Amino acid sequence: MSLAAAAMLVGMPALGQQLQTGFLNRTIVDGKVTRRYQVYVPADYTAEKRWPVILFLHGGGAQGDDGLVQTEGAVGSAIRRSPARWPAIVLFPQVRPGRRWSGDDARWALEALEATEREFATDSTRIYLTGLSRGGAGAWYLAYRNPARFAAVLIACGGVPSEAGPVDSVASRLRSTPVWVWQGEADELVPVAEARRIVAALKQAEAPVTYTELPRVGHNVWDLMYDSPKVIQWLFAQRAP
Repeated sequence: MSLAAAAMLVGMPALGQQLQTGFLNRTIVDGKVTRRYQVYVPADYTAEKRWPVILFLHGGGAQGDDGLVQTEGAVGSAIRRSPARWPAIVLFPQVRPGRRWSGDDARWALEALEATEREFATDSTRIYLTGLSRGGAGAWYLAYRNPARFAAVLIACGGVPSEAGPVDSVASRLRSTPVWVWQGEADELVPVAEARRIVAALKQAEAPVTYTELPRVGHNVWDLMYDSPKVIQWLFAQRAP
């Protein structure tokens, strides 16, 4: 095997190549369609250690096919404000217009995650899933179908979609996965009752769930969630068995 090929396998730049960091453009060929996405790599990234990975599922406002807009706001803005708080590889896939994070769009998000793990030096015990609004619903969907894949799940104002299955089934599948749910009490798009229902089911299943409900806060509860030092500390403290 050549040195260049070996370097690619362990997430190192090939000889003569400069390691790129920051928000990087990436693509995956999905059948006959090229899907664009972004990967954030910390400025101090080195392949000499294993890095946690965050898979972020955006809300409905960032749907498209440009592979860029999903890094605006939410996690992307939080990283740009305080990059030192986010010592992780962060993956930003994008859902197609008019689609949800289920079926093929959920599958390709996992393919992008696998491609990221192949390209960079990542820690398989610290793969985190987070999403907001439509992406929060997608996070429930992905977590339900892949409960052993993620060390923790962080969701803002995302109801459990019907595609994920009954709430009790979702809670049962996640009874060993740490979950933190954030919800605005005054949310008019995702009623607070939906968050309370899944949290109650998780507690009934004796799952490790944390719930933050903010009075008089509407749908954009995610800004407070991703700017919370306690949330970031909690996330990075979780490890898969």
